[in-house]
Amino acid sequence: MLCPFCRSPLAAGAPECPACRVTFPRASALLGALPRLSTGISDGGRLLSSAELGKVKRAIDTLERKFPQVTVQVVIHTFPPEHPFGLHAFWVFNAASFAGDSHRGAENHTILLMIDPGRIEGSLMVGYGLEPYVTHEALDHLLELAGPAWALQRWGDGILTVISGLDRLLEGSATPDDSAVGGEF
Repeated sequence: MLCPFCRSPLAAGAPECPACRVTFPRASALLGALPRLSTGISDGGRLLSSAELGKVKRAIDTLERKFPQVTVQVVIHTFPPEHPFGLHAFWVFNAASFAGDSHRGAENHTILLMIDPGRIEGSLMVGYGLEPYVTHEALDHLLELAGPAWALQRWGDGILTVISGLDRLLEGSATPDDSAVGGEF
């Protein structure tokens, strides 16, 4: 795990980053009020057409039916540029509590895909319950695959690329063989 602010290595569950001392309360104080978010897909700038929105919703529903312990949240929002995008993603993931109070720690199987159209940048965060099964490199690779679509402002296509990749990644993680990214969850 890496610090969302300075990108230094960080132990899971560490109360603060040993390098820069960032914590969730400090990030919340720095970043202010959480933007208004909708469950499932939150597209504050209305960048997705109704057809794209429908395709993304169907892809999320398919993934969540295949992996019923997983919840996917997509947030499209332009954030102030003076702070690293990873810090915004960390803050939104924790402040919005997409998993709910009953799914904390190892029970949190939420996946947050956050896109900042102003930066043309995306972030993928997973709950602690999924961290043993996916690597940061694999998540970064999915974002790289979506990057060309997002560079052309084809937000829906990029999101569908990520969701398709998550499906393959989770399927490989749930297969109990040595080549899987993790074990069975």
